[in-house]
Amino acid sequence: MVELLSAYLHRLENTRGASPHTLRAYSRDLHHFLSFLDGRGLQELSALNPRTLRAWLGALDERGLAPTTIQRKLSSVRGFLRYLVDEGELEVNPALGLRQRRRPRHLPSVLSEEEIASLLQAPDPKTPLGLRDRALLEVMYSAGTRAAETVGLDRKDLDLSQGVARVLGKGRKQRLAALGSHAVKALEAYLGAPDRPRPRRTNPDAVFLGQKGTRLSTRSLERIVAQHVVGAGIHRHATPHTLRHSFATHLLDRGADLRSVQELLGHAHLVTTQIYTHVSVERLREVYEKAHPRAE
Repeated sequence: MVELLSAYLHRLENTRGASPHTLRAYSRDLHHFLSFLDGRGLQELSALNPRTLRAWLGALDERGLAPTTIQRKLSSVRGFLRYLVDEGELEVNPALGLRQRRRPRHLPSVLSEEEIASLLQAPDPKTPLGLRDRALLEVMYSAGTRAAETVGLDRKDLDLSQGVARVLGKGRKQRLAALGSHAVKALEAYLGAPDRPRPRRTNPDAVFLGQKGTRLSTRSLERIVAQHVVGAGIHRHATPHTLRHSFATHLLDRGADLRSVQELLGHAHLVTTQIYTHVSVERLREVYEKAHPRAE
């Protein structure tokens, strides 16, 4: 099964265009699943049956894992089992009888427009790193890009005269992202700075660089955002994805239609975007309850 798993991960990478992050998550989940089977002496394909899968899910429950984590692991295993059926290694998918677990619906964390304004002003534009960080934050909030999409930007992807960036999203799907005037100015200031880090030969076209001239990693981006959240005096947790959530919510709050926001976010399905309408309703409810004399 280890060989079949390696072949499956290879297919995900080469035919479905899975990102390195997705591949790592699938690999980790599936190797844990095979370890569970191995620990019970179940190395043969015949061990892949509904009873074994239910025992595995029960073991995950006993570990106290969050329902979202269990759901993700189950989705990883379902994909692997479908692959085994497609390849003729299994006659029937043993996961077909398993009921899909409902994911609890959590509303995404969103910063207010005032908090976003404070965050964007937090980096010091008098330093090379401050110019870079301001451009990073402006791009993420202006374009609603994911962390990997942001650090993956190359110079050739930017058209500052038109205010757009070509973004490589999930599944290697490309889309055009809008860059507002503030993001364009921040990028021009950063890219034109004479003392900014020079890119190394390994990534000569990368836009966002670390001090050593290498492309920023998503982990570095998370640290940069966390640093400036504190510097802006924002007393709650925020990540690069919080800027993406704030981008979508603020657009809807100001009258953008759901389909347009879906396109800007690069969501394949409208239902994924619809959660932001719930965020907007929640915000309206909070305003109403604070302001209306008979709200309670």
